[in-house]
Amino acid sequence: MAKAIHSMIRVLDEERSVQFYHRAFGLTVAERMDFDAFTLVYLSNPETAFELELTINKGRTVPYDLGDGYGHLAVSVDDLAAEHARLTAAGLAPRQIVDFAPGGQVIARFFFIADPDGYQIEVLQRGGRYL
Repeated sequence: MAKAIHSMIRVLDEERSVQFYHRAFGLTVAERMDFDAFTLVYLSNPETAFELELTINKGRTVPYDLGDGYGHLAVSVDDLAAEHARLTAAGLAPRQIVDFAPGGQVIARFFFIADPDGYQIEVLQRGGRYL
């Protein structure tokens, strides 16, 4: 059986991205690997073993084109309203909270926030299938 261990995104500014993910989601650097042409930074927190890998290509000055294939990362939290308020107070500009209720029954409550490179992160109220 396969085990998901990380997802990788390419970012332009290592420090800016590390600060964003720490402020927004409490992720810290688990490991940093520096190579001639690029740097890999693995971010994690105690909630899960899953990591976010940031790839920083040295010499890159042009923002990445996210194209139309990228969807989003997702995290779950215990108190969605409190997280939304905290991120708003931190100046990180989360979008509005949405109740996803096809057929009239709420099956997910969430909001999105964008990281400094434009990657979208869905923040879901923990519960049901979103643990």
